[in-house]
Amino acid sequence: MKKIVMAIALASIGFTATQAMAQEQSPWQVRARLVNIAPANGSDPVAGVGAADRISVDSKEIPEVDFTYYFTPNWSAELILTYPQKHDVKLDGVIIGSFKHLPPTLTAQYHFAPDAKINPYIGAGINYTRISDVNLLKGTGDLENSSVGLAVQAGIDFKLDKNWSLNLDVKKVQIRSDVMINGSKVSAVKVDPWLVGIGVGYRF
Repeated sequence: MKKIVMAIALASIGFTATQAMAQEQSPWQVRARLVNIAPANGSDPVAGVGAADRISVDSKEIPEVDFTYYFTPNWSAELILTYPQKHDVKLDGVIIGSFKHLPPTLTAQYHFAPDAKINPYIGAGINYTRISDVNLLKGTGDLENSSVGLAVQAGIDFKLDKNWSLNLDVKKVQIRSDVMINGSKVSAVKVDPWLVGIGVGYRF
């Protein structure tokens, strides 16, 4: 009977300790970043215009928020969100219109040193970009409505305490769209931006 009581007591202590650890370190983390979008602008020449005439997209800074769920101390999934972003479109350096895009990205991450003050990580996943409000000059074409591509990232969390951290994050995202005129493809816009962000994170 004493052994049974002792086993029950140890199990109860273990369960209580597990609950306390779970309450101390939630699997959820949220970050807010300021991100610079730097398009690669590797678009194809526009058919019928000239070999040197290419469509390009301007750089800009945007706010971003992401939600991370930790499956283990090392492995997590991150969903990166923002609101629809407006970009000017240029042909041979001249603005010919604009479009908006909404680019949610989901990545799987590996964190190298989850218990350290400086915790680097890498990630890879998929990006879905919804292109909308395309407004290009007549005769310069139209863009497709969506883009699906790969995304890779690397970053570092600098822990301030058990909840707060500073974050530096770099991503390469594949965003592409065909340029169509009267149903025919005349070019391919390859935005493929580098996203360099800095922000703060909170672990619940």
